[in-house]
Amino acid sequence: MQRTLLLAKIHNCTLTGSNINYVGSISIDQVLLDKAGILPYEQVQVVNNANGERFITYTIPAPANSGVIELNGAAARLGITGDRVIIMAYGQFTLEELQNYAPKVVLVDENNRPLEVRQYV
Repeated sequence: MQRTLLLAKIHNCTLTGSNINYVGSISIDQVLLDKAGILPYEQVQVVNNANGERFITYTIPAPANSGVIELNGAAARLGITGDRVIIMAYGQFTLEELQNYAPKVVLVDENNRPLEVRQYV
């Protein structure tokens, strides 16, 4: 049996823009993706703290150290610049894998610069 649990989270980041004409996805600073262990094109859930929207999309890497968190395509209608969001990736684990499991959480400042990386135990 496999269980689906939180794999990684970028917590309380700030939307820096939106691009309704892009095909789709969320652009995320490559440094944040690396620190969280989230891959380019990986499925993520985005929760907008400002309006309560929750949606699923996939990641696109933005330039490293740019601070970019940008909604693209249809998702651009689900938030505006300045909204605080949480970006979460999930993984499927066997019961054996869960014995040494801990999700990774990246905390950021108001400019989406990493402050701390935690692993919940």
